[in-house]
Amino acid sequence: MKLEKFSIDGKKDTIEVLDKIFSAKINSKLVSSVLYKTNANYKGRHAKTKQQNEVSGPTSKIYAQKGTGGARHASRKAPIFVGGGIAHGPKGELAYKKRKLNKNEKKLSVASLITEKNKHKNLLILNDFSSEIKKTKEMNAIIQKLEISNSLIILDKSSKEKIEKSARNIPNVKVTDVNHFSSYDIIKFKKVVFTESSVKELEKRYS
Repeated sequence: MKLEKFSIDGKKDTIEVLDKIFSAKINSKLVSSVLYKTNANYKGRHAKTKQQNEVSGPTSKIYAQKGTGGARHASRKAPIFVGGGIAHGPKGELAYKKRKLNKNEKKLSVASLITEKNKHKNLLILNDFSSEIKKTKEMNAIIQKLEISNSLIILDKSSKEKIEKSARNIPNVKVTDVNHFSSYDIIKFKKVVFTESSVKELEKRYS
């Protein structure tokens, strides 16, 4: 299929793209599953408390089992004592299994979301950036002109080097490349922007 391609100046042209990426079957159930797994894996589970067996200290019995008139206790490492282990605290990152995402799931979900963006006119393909844009003000003017103020910009390596610094402080704009974006990134932003070369790189990965 053919899609419109724009230059920075706004001049129109066309580009041939793969139907399996830009006009794929939209699988909402798969996308929902992938987003759930991705979001779950993003969560930091760093909080951790020490269990009774992890607290340092002697394990000797603190007093006799009988005859004291008090409750029966073993070591001071028990959770009821100050400085003892925590009975039901967070167990840290290693205690939780990460939800697996296979390559096919990732590819199909990305194709579904890109197709949806294209269907709703929220997909834009630009010519490769030929010259470096050094100033944020200049890059912001281009973004406003092309109406991509809330967008994920997926670039080829050369274009990324030319605009990454000028775009990184612009709010609601994320600049990345073909190897470092996910379905979660696509759905987070209103529009998705490719360059001509990044489209070709994406097609090589999906072919």
